[in-house]
Parts: sequence; C-alpha cells; structure tokens
Amino acid sequence: MRTSISSLTVTALSLLTITTPFVSAAATHKQHSLAHKRIVGSRNNQTKRDNPAIGLAALNSALSSVGGLSSSGSSAGLAKNVAGAPPATTPATNSSPPVNTGCFPSANFTMPANPPANADNWWCDLDTEYAFVGFSYEVTACQSASQLQKEFKDIKETYGSRYVRLYGACDKAGFIDDLVDAAWDNGLGLHQLIWFGFDGGNQWKMRRDAIYSNLQSNPKAKFVTRVVQFGSEPLFDQVLPESELASNVRSAKKTLDQYGVNVTVSDMAYGFQENGGAQDVLDAMDWVNAHMLPFFSTQATTGGAAWPLVETDIQWFQQHAKGKKIYMDENAWPSTTYSGVQANSAKAVANVNNEAQYFDLLDSKCSYFKQNQIAWFMHIYSDDQEPGYGLYGDDGKTKFKFKPKTSC
Repeated sequence: MRTSISSLTVTALSLLTITTPFVSAAATHKQHSLAHKRIVGSRNNQTKRDNPAIGLAALNSALSSVGGLSSSGSSAGLAKNVAGAPPATTPATNSSPPVNTGCFPSANFTMPANPPANADNWWCDLDTEYAFVGFSYEVTACQSASQLQKEFKDIKETYGSRYVRLYGACDKAGFIDDLVDAAWDNGLGLHQLIWFGFDGGNQWKMRRDAIYSNLQSNPKAKFVTRVVQFGSEPLFDQVLPESELASNVRSAKKTLDQYGVNVTVSDMAYGFQENGGAQDVLDAMDWVNAHMLPFFSTQATTGGAAWPLVETDIQWFQQHAKGKKIYMDENAWPSTTYSGVQANSAKAVANVNNEAQYFDLLDSKCSYFKQNQIAWFMHIYSDDQEPGYGLYGDDGKTKFKFKPKTSC
C-alpha cells in the first residue's frame, strides 16, 4: 500500500462565510499548483509509485504566508500491504452497550442465513450512529478472502465496529465479492469507494461500474453497502471540475437509488473551500464523509490538544452541508513522520502516545458526537496498510489500548 499523502487543508476561522483572506489562500494554493505528496512505503518497499507531487516545502511556505487561518491536513495514501499479517494480540472486547439490537449493523443484530426479500427496516436509523463506528481499511494489496474474514471479524468483535470504510482500490476480479462476503459474514456495513487514484485517466469509471455491477449481481451487496464514496479528496485533487463532480454524484444517486445505497464525496473541508465552497457538490451528497487529520495544521501541537482544529472543520460542514449527517472517515494522528508525512507546525508531535491521545480525545467527546449526530472512524486498521497510522503496528500487535465508546 502507499504511505500517507501529506496534504493540507486550510480552514477559515470564520465559520459563517468564506472570507476574503481564505479566498486569497485558495488562490495561492492554485497558483503554486500544489498537490498531495504521495510516496509509496512499507516495511519492505520504499519505491515511488503514481504521481509524486510538487514539494511539501513549497506547500508549507504557501500556508505559512497566509495569516488568520487554521489548517487541518489530509494524509491519506497507499502503501504496499504485507499480506497475511493478522493481529497478534486481541484486546479486551468492547463493552459499550448496543444502541439498537433490531437493525443492521448494530452490535447484537443477528445476520439471517440468507438475504431478505427487501431492505425494509433493515438499516439502523442514522441518529443511532455516532461516536466510534469502525475503521478505514486500505485494499490496494487485494487481501485474500481469508485475511478479509479474519480482520473484519476482529474489527467487529473486538472493537464493536459497525462499518468498514474502504480506501484505495483492488481491481482483481471477484475482490468486491470477497469484501461483501466478509462484511456479511461479520455483520459489518461498507462505505465503498470509487477510487480515482493519482495518475488521471478514466480507470475510476471501470471501478464505479464494477461496484454497480456487484450490487446488481451479488444478492448480499445491497444489504451491506450503506454508501458509495465518489472519490477520496476529488475536490482537493481536482480530478473533475466541480460541476462535473456534482453531476456525477447526482447520476450515481439515480443509479443506486434502486438498491437503497447512498452517495457521498469523501474530502476535507479545504477541498470544498478551495472550490468556493462547492455548494452544488454538498447539495448533491446524501451526507458528509469528512477527512480530519489535524496533525497537519499549522497550529498543531499534540493529539490531546487537537479539538479546536477538529471542531472548526466540523462546524464548517455543519453549516455549509445544511445539517447533513457527518462521518469523520479519514481521521487520524500519525505515530511517526517520514518523507511525505511531515508536520507543518514546529510544535506538532508525532509518536504513539500522541496518536493514542488523539483517539482518547475523540472518545471523551461522545456526548458531543451524540448531540451533533457525528460518527468517526479510525484511519487506519494497520501500519501494514499505511505506516504510522494503524492501530496495529509492524509486529501485528496493538500500539496502544483502544476501546472506544460506540454509544453513550
């Protein structure tokens, strides 16, 4: 898998309007043609892949020249997965009480032997989904069916997860069926992803059509696929013009409506803001899948002190997405830095303790998330998928205690 991308999201401190200073920041960003820096890396492979971006130093300089702004960055990349590296330890089972035992994918829901005739009363109400709901899970390694089953079981049974948010892409024939089977067998919903990649081209259309085809052919697919993400940071990466992206989201909604599957765009606040707010995209989406990586803020310090940066982006989405449901999906604090994963604040601290602090901070905000109907994922399941971001380290053991609240 590819290691993380060091991208930056600059969020206007004003939560009511996109101010003139913010517009200036966006213009500076575009002027320098700054983009993600994406470097491949894993324990065994440090070769470059895809499209390495223009230097991080230039991006840092552009950001530091802008006054009156905060930034919360995105660092979502792919690294080469080391297959067959299951967790070596099993932390204590999550003891949070189930929110709803009569709907999918709540904690005590019993999966039927076969898919029902229809999805009536199948899915849990969105207002029951808040606080921790699952992990991001990178699939570029095309994990085997047995590895998917083992790790999805861990995700569900050890941590009380409801969902797996997919990241990256595997184009191997039959892989989506393996994902669907692993989700069904372990009582997990999927946030599927139409992955654009970083090389341009139209391969994303093939991936879109593969998801559509699977929903039509696999009788289990529509019962585990809750939403399809139309790209991961497509606005920030400028993979499509804003109007074309919005049009594609609306078209996807028409296609997927027959399956009861929602559509969203997975991006950071700045991805929208640099496109003038991209209100037509926000209006087209069913809900928000927000990237939240405050380590890359120019104001970042420690994981435990990141709440003001997180809340700033949340409040922007709350206003501009007009109250739509928010899932914080690409949501993390790295435990290490390396080429492509570098801080933009001299005070930012990347280590295991601060990674743990960040998720402890989110866990302490359960009442806030319940009140605001916000759910969060941990990005990402394992360092094998994205070095420095996983709960599981290179040795297959958990890097820190993780027992998040799933209700409060």
